[in-house]
Amino acid sequence: MVYREDGDLEFLGQMESSDLNDLVLSLTRDRDGAERMTGELLKSELYKKHQPDHHQYWQEIAAEIQCFGANTFATMFRSGKGVLYREVLTDVCSRVKVKFDKNASVNDIENELLMKILSDSLKKMSEEELRQLAGTMGLANSETMTPEILLGTFQLAFVAGGFMSYQLALTVANAVANFLFGRCLALAGNITLSRGLAVLAGPIGLILTGIWTAVDIAGPAYRVTIPAVVLVATLRRKWQSQQEKKMETAN
Repeated sequence: MVYREDGDLEFLGQMESSDLNDLVLSLTRDRDGAERMTGELLKSELYKKHQPDHHQYWQEIAAEIQCFGANTFATMFRSGKGVLYREVLTDVCSRVKVKFDKNASVNDIENELLMKILSDSLKKMSEEELRQLAGTMGLANSETMTPEILLGTFQLAFVAGGFMSYQLALTVANAVANFLFGRCLALAGNITLSRGLAVLAGPIGLILTGIWTAVDIAGPAYRVTIPAVVLVATLRRKWQSQQEKKMETAN
């Protein structure tokens, strides 16, 4: 397993070890909590030496994502190198039937993936659940929200970036983790996000059940790459939010 220089994953090197904990867990453990036998990260000497100080070996974490996204035999011929994150992301989007512009930025394609999960989930929510979710996100006029209005608001939030974009991504990732591992993310510690999870957990669980049925047929690697991509997208939005805050403070 060798890390390929990848501008779309370099930001992981600026994240705290605690931020990376959920991503490492998704790469090394299956739904039952057992160690994954198909990965390489657990065998890494840097992992053995430094974990849980994940920041010390962030390149190995990135390499694991790249390798899970690549064909095993192709990886062997690449001297242990996987594919770039962009290919992993677009493959996941194709698998879960996300419409995206192949020439768009990785950030925009991640937005489309998150919006697809949110959009499908909103269609399965009751009016009361929609109002609760809108209220959780601090939206005005939450009592009159419709799925179309709420989805449009979320779309604008993702495009605008900032904390709400991160909050939305984290709520989706939280529901994904709850479905896959039966627990909330370590990233999601406050009560606002917990309430968002409670509202979205059921609908997203239904969506993921359908995805997982297809994934089980398509191949085991998707059981790793789908949650990994959702988590990378969430971490990117946290990092972007932090960078924006630093710029505001500096000005």
